[in-house]
Amino acid sequence: MRPLIQIFAVCSLAASLRAAPPLAQPETGPASTVPPAAADAGKDVVHQLNSAFTKVFEIVAPSVVIIETTKKNDGSENSTLDDLFFQGPQDDNAPRRGPRSSQPIQSEGSGFIVRADGYIYTNFHVVEGADRIDVKLKDGREFQAKIVGTDEKTDVAVIKIEATNLPVAQFADSEAVRVGQFAFAIGAPFKLDYTFTYGVISGKGRSKLLATGGYSISDYLQTDASINPGNSGGPLCDIDGKVVGMNTLINGLNRGLGFAIPSNLANEIGQQLIAGHKIVRPWLGIRIESLGDDPSIRDLFKGLDKGVVVRTIEADAPAYKSDLRPFDVITQVDGAPVSTDTQLQREILRKKIGQNVELTVWRKGQTLKIPVTTGELPSEISRASNEINPPSPTKPEDSNKFGLQVQELTKEVAARLKLGVQQGVIVTDVADNSLAAAQDIQREDVITEVDGKKITTVASFRDALNKADPRKGVLLYLDRKGSKTFAVLKAGG
Repeated sequence: MRPLIQIFAVCSLAASLRAAPPLAQPETGPASTVPPAAADAGKDVVHQLNSAFTKVFEIVAPSVVIIETTKKNDGSENSTLDDLFFQGPQDDNAPRRGPRSSQPIQSEGSGFIVRADGYIYTNFHVVEGADRIDVKLKDGREFQAKIVGTDEKTDVAVIKIEATNLPVAQFADSEAVRVGQFAFAIGAPFKLDYTFTYGVISGKGRSKLLATGGYSISDYLQTDASINPGNSGGPLCDIDGKVVGMNTLINGLNRGLGFAIPSNLANEIGQQLIAGHKIVRPWLGIRIESLGDDPSIRDLFKGLDKGVVVRTIEADAPAYKSDLRPFDVITQVDGAPVSTDTQLQREILRKKIGQNVELTVWRKGQTLKIPVTTGELPSEISRASNEINPPSPTKPEDSNKFGLQVQELTKEVAARLKLGVQQGVIVTDVADNSLAAAQDIQREDVITEVDGKKITTVASFRDALNKADPRKGVLLYLDRKGSKTFAVLKAGG
């Protein structure tokens, strides 16, 4: 088949020939038409393109499976897992499940066969919590499947059916995918099995598409191929019928914004799950953002153009045991420059668990080298509870300018609330619509520093605030149930 660029060039030429005004003809002759050779060439190209598209479906469809899951309804779920990933307008004609319904919840997704002996890739959210998984093949056969392994952070799962000599999907190198190339999706949107849609690769390296506690693994492929509920877990293919991604979520219905996990990542995770390996990843235990993401604090980093701001250091995480501090700006990892949070995370993911890494850090105008030993990313990152019990009958200090009420942190209060710090002032109340509330300062936060000054008493806290100028920004260091973080109180004007 001719290269597609040549095909489109011929199409364009044919179209321009059709649109061209007729040439002047002798009065005795008929009006001119498009030369027959050009018209035939245009039709020939369209037929080739038509054949190429149908060939993709013929190659890929036999390896695609339809997955139906059944799970018990405990009365607390009113939507399927796909409803969480595929957000769109409510269908008024669709039956509604009441919260008290005892009927099992059924949902449908897609997958594709990767080994002839029955191993299938799909999305974690398609099979999560399923009591029964049924798989239907293109030839009409149906099997019950079992879960081999799952990885929630990449939304990849492997299931298996007891069958042999199955058609297997072929993989392409997702790193070689180019924006603008054709993309084809196969799946079961709205239970319309083996629906085939096409578009192009609209973008690469899309991240932060899901709220995952600040930790995003995948850099998704973006496509405008029509993807809807039920496409989850199905393949996204190229013009050769090879898998470049696993469809996983969309932004609304039929809006031309579909996303897929790159095939290289999906296959890497899938092979580890098939081998029975536990998926482990290194981490530092920090919550981060790119410098400039928060314009309200940008002026506090004068002299620095790029880097990654450390927002929070998790309790007992690897970084907690190092000299790294909140409000530090990481500019390099082992000498490799990082200017975005995605780049920093990618550099850490390349390391091994227990490996020493050297962070180049900007701190208040100084450049520091801080060693940190990576740890294993836990399955769940605990969040600090901020349920307040009145710490003591001591009268709190009211700082109306910022909307904070605080009192001195005593050893007894620190022990009772199981706090990891012994000095500072504890926040007992935060006024609504205040500067403190806007910066998410919470009750039971312990303020340990204000603009670099150690806080040991209410008096030292009050003195530091009186000297501070909220128009420039007041930097507070906080301890939140063992995690270290910061807040900047800044008034607008």
